[in-house]
Amino acid sequence: MTVYFIGAGPGDPELITVKGQRLIRSCPVILFAGSLVPEAVLSGHRAMRVVNTAELDLDAIVALLQDAHANGQDVARVHSGDPSLYGAIGEQIRRLNALAIPYEIVPGVTAAAASAATLGCELTLPGISQTVILTRYATRTSMPDGEQLADLARHRATMAIHLGVRHIERIVGDLLPHYGADCPVAVVFRASWPDEEKVLGTLADIAAKVQSKGIERTALIVVGRVLDAEGFADSSLYRKA
Repeated sequence: MTVYFIGAGPGDPELITVKGQRLIRSCPVILFAGSLVPEAVLSGHRAMRVVNTAELDLDAIVALLQDAHANGQDVARVHSGDPSLYGAIGEQIRRLNALAIPYEIVPGVTAAAASAATLGCELTLPGISQTVILTRYATRTSMPDGEQLADLARHRATMAIHLGVRHIERIVGDLLPHYGADCPVAVVFRASWPDEEKVLGTLADIAAKVQSKGIERTALIVVGRVLDAEGFADSSLYRKA
């Protein structure tokens, strides 16, 4: 018996990996994060038990995993995006290790990748940014020393900020001294979902634009000069020389 932590991708059911889809369709038990994973991702499953864990605490989830283990049943534990990023799988893994229950992680398409796709851009461009910082805005979960947004902004790299759109004004305040008021910003709401929405602007006006749309959750903030790359040099990869 194995617990498979499966990245369901950002929302579009077709963005799950072939392996993830195969496991969902073959595992007899499915536990999925229903607040972020659309049920369409589970299409074609033949599971005997399907549980939406959105309202369950860690103890209740682990109890379900223990029960499946006792019955020799593989579990598809389905998380949104890629489970290694803000997926809260670390605490589940520690419990599984203590219980000697085997597990495997199946990666998924990240919200950052889906947002770049819908924005039609490359997140790393020669001479502009060769680094992408994936981070979050600290509210209930504190940030380690050196990882405050203002600290990371000093690098002026492309930045993808999770879980922070409700605090867009504070985020802009942290970024402005380092990126400049004219730096392009995009806020992508529910990337790859049918109701996806994107708001484009600069650090000077993005907060007002986002607030006028009423976007307060489930959105990724992408910041960086790569969002307006017209006129910059090509890479050396496809040069004739």
